[in-house]
Amino acid sequence: MNLKSVFLFVFILAFSTASLLAQVRSEREHRIRKSQFPEKAVLTLEEKVEDARQMRFYKEIDSNVVSYKAKFKKDRLRYGITFNSDSEVEVIEFEIKPVDIPNDSYTQTIAYLEGNFEKYRVQKIQQQYLTEDRDLDQSLKNAFQNLMLPSITYKFTVKGKKGKATEKYETIFDAEGKLKLIKKALPPNYDHVLY
Repeated sequence: MNLKSVFLFVFILAFSTASLLAQVRSEREHRIRKSQFPEKAVLTLEEKVEDARQMRFYKEIDSNVVSYKAKFKKDRLRYGITFNSDSEVEVIEFEIKPVDIPNDSYTQTIAYLEGNFEKYRVQKIQQQYLTEDRDLDQSLKNAFQNLMLPSITYKFTVKGKKGKATEKYETIFDAEGKLKLIKKALPPNYDHVLY
């Protein structure tokens, strides 16, 4: 193999890896009735969440994965609890402001957004507690007490411009401000993904 072939191989490998890391998944969310929400998930909410107000129910479609989300107010915060199709809690989240994020993490997050969008506007920030392999009661307690743990993530809903296109994205960053995932949010009338 000559030097030119090695360089070409490394370039193709680097480009392929960058493409895989930068894949954008699409997500759509729409409101549903409580009667359309999984019964087991409703029972979990009734048993585990006290003093919730303005409970609303949603169905999310992310590629071919269906999940359900309950949104409500509790202790002056806006919460969301996401359930998978088996009615197991996946994520507990609530809305926060930039001042609620440690400075170093926020700085790194903003640096990513500035480096990847020509223009952008943060529409919403949420602090997330993932429940995978964790006790649900403890995860709920951590979220309702707003504990700053190394396992939390931040979800930034961003309207960003790349080239001529301005689109809405959901970006997930770890507790240190490193990008974990970026998803393109589909418009509410994008119904053909439902079928």
